[in-house]
Amino acid sequence: MKRFLLYIILTIFGLIVIFPFLWMLYTSFKPEHKALSLTISFRDFTIENFVKIIRNYSFGRYFLNSLIVSTLSGFFATLFAALAAYPLARKSFFLKRELTFLFLSSMMIPGLMYMIPQYVIVSKLGWINTYKGLIIPHLANVFGMFLLMQYYKTLPDAIFEAAQIDGASDLRIFLRIVIPLSLPVLLTCFLLTFQFHWNNFLWQLIVTTDEKMYTVPVGLAMFRSAHEEMFALKMAASTLSIIPISILFIVAQRYFIEGITSGAVKG
Repeated sequence: MKRFLLYIILTIFGLIVIFPFLWMLYTSFKPEHKALSLTISFRDFTIENFVKIIRNYSFGRYFLNSLIVSTLSGFFATLFAALAAYPLARKSFFLKRELTFLFLSSMMIPGLMYMIPQYVIVSKLGWINTYKGLIIPHLANVFGMFLLMQYYKTLPDAIFEAAQIDGASDLRIFLRIVIPLSLPVLLTCFLLTFQFHWNNFLWQLIVTTDEKMYTVPVGLAMFRSAHEEMFALKMAASTLSIIPISILFIVAQRYFIEGITSGAVKG
């Protein structure tokens, strides 16, 4: 009985959470003149709103920019996090603790505090309205490094000792042993970084003044402010903006959960 009541409560909360998304999806298929109607009817469903968004409002370009920025940022930020985490977790060297503390303490600094210095540097380098300005300033993934460090510490020493006896170099051990074993955690880091850049609005707004370089969050914000009365189109644009993230997390859900649990527990 208790379990049944728990399921009922969880179902109610789940419906409350998912209702705005379902209503957004439903409204995106409605004609503009019926966008604010509260009656539920599937007779007038149309994909015209999505066609208009892609053809007339450059959302295809915004999607391409977001995919490029999010994918490249996710890949390189995860790679750099792994390269930094491996020696910090498995090697002993001078000032290792101090360096680790320095890296981890940077997570305590609010991002807004270094946004202006970052913008000044990006502007001086001529990276405004470029992919470099959107990608490079956020390649330091300290949280990903921390997650990978915790996982690398759980790997048995016997694996590394056997590889060293066979004459494997540190680079070979990293590429052939560490990377394959840590794929779930690496995928988790990639997904979190991809999601961050896909949803990142403020930085992308600051460094993009050319519409051709707008990403989905910036393009969506500009579209909303310019078309206040076009509710169905705004819902269609919002629906399109969540599709890539939804697909990624649905497809990689098992690996994401495994990666989080693997990197969160130190053995």
